[in-house]
Amino acid sequence: MSDVDTGVQVGAEPPASNGKTFFGQPRQLANIFGVEAWERFSFYGMQGILLLYLFYPASQGGLGLPKDTATGIVGAYGGAVYLSTILGAWLADRILGSERVLFFSAVLIMFGHIALALIPGGAGVAVGLICIAIGSGGLKANATSIVGTLYSADDPRRDAGFSLFYLGINLGAFIGPLLTGLAQTTLGFHYGFGLAAIGMAIGLIQYSIGRKNLPKIASIVPNPLPASRRSRAIIIGIIAVLVVIVAVLTGLLNINNLVTVVIAVTLIAAIAYFAVILRSKRITKTERSRVLAFIPLFITSVAFWSLYQQQFTVVTLYSNSQLNRDLFGWQMPVSWVQSINPIFVIILSGVFAAIWTKLGKRQPVTPLKFAGGAIVMGIAFLLFIPFANGGAASTPLLALVGILLVFTIAELLISPVGLSISTKLAPEVYRTQMVALFFLSVALGTAISGQLASFYDPNNQVPYFGILGAIAIVVGLLLAVITPFVRRLMAGVR
Repeated sequence: MSDVDTGVQVGAEPPASNGKTFFGQPRQLANIFGVEAWERFSFYGMQGILLLYLFYPASQGGLGLPKDTATGIVGAYGGAVYLSTILGAWLADRILGSERVLFFSAVLIMFGHIALALIPGGAGVAVGLICIAIGSGGLKANATSIVGTLYSADDPRRDAGFSLFYLGINLGAFIGPLLTGLAQTTLGFHYGFGLAAIGMAIGLIQYSIGRKNLPKIASIVPNPLPASRRSRAIIIGIIAVLVVIVAVLTGLLNINNLVTVVIAVTLIAAIAYFAVILRSKRITKTERSRVLAFIPLFITSVAFWSLYQQQFTVVTLYSNSQLNRDLFGWQMPVSWVQSINPIFVIILSGVFAAIWTKLGKRQPVTPLKFAGGAIVMGIAFLLFIPFANGGAASTPLLALVGILLVFTIAELLISPVGLSISTKLAPEVYRTQMVALFFLSVALGTAISGQLASFYDPNNQVPYFGILGAIAIVVGLLLAVITPFVRRLMAGVR
């Protein structure tokens, strides 16, 4: 499972290697590689069994929540992770620096998994998911930035180093669901959550040992918050926490409307971000035009992620009830389905990079890549229709593997391209905020995926897969049609 990350900070004075390297890269890369791989191990390992834990009956070790409530919680949690990247980036830029935020985020993630493992019932879910969401947002927002400090701008090892880092992400995402799923099916859910906690603890320990060797620039606060404004920031933070507590205690915020609230907050944040940037007097006419060009890309990204992230909701429900998981007489854990996508990402990301490099200036412009991603994602949903409304074990495992391959192709047309174009279209003074906008599209789409899953009916699947697939295709086609107009707005950016 690939992840988008924030912009890369280039180290002004990369650390000396002292003759020691990590596959030809700065040896400090091993430290960041390790913490990210173990964090993804714990993150996707936990997420692979989370939905099952929420809706499985107590007799099977679960909480017995209604399926629409369970999928809403998963969607809200996923959206909150990407919302938290904005907080993590702000803390790094204004108060603590990337290295410290990464360290404290890893600690918070570990405690979140421990809470899921040890605290029974809804309390464990609430404490655990809040800690993991905030921690994962902080770690995602800063890991890539720290990797960037290991290289000078012209270091020829740079791209290979990031490819190796990306490999760590997907190795963790591949192995996590395999082991936690095995623990869940043989020992129980809390052992699966506990294994995720152990994985994060290993990552934290190895990072703690090596963090002193990271370049000093990783700890620098690039835009320190003036002392005169820190009190106001603290007060705002306290008020925000109190508002959430009051909303929960009064019932205004509950598990049934949580995903709706996350959608609303994310949408408001996105609109506010666009408004602040577009109304700024610090950007030029050309920069304003490029920000306007990002709006249809943002909308298409939301549509894509609202379907793609259903791997953790509808696809899990589908796999639990309809997928033939028999492997030579042994029943494969449901969570293992979550390990299929990372394998395809590892294999195909290099293929796509080679294709774009080979095509050079002849490759499709970014709006057409986005359009293609949405269309392919819609086709992936339509591919469920031949197997719709089937009974238990009616869908061959190979069929779902093929569908998830199409998921991955769509992902590689949007996820890495989206991060790249957000930096290219960004005004000089709002570069980080434009990356944050791309994260907001992921957050909004992820939260919507949880809301959409409430309409999934396992006994009448054709309308669900057909309508959502058709909508995604229409969104992609509309973007393709207006691509000439969008290109003009992009003012020379491809």
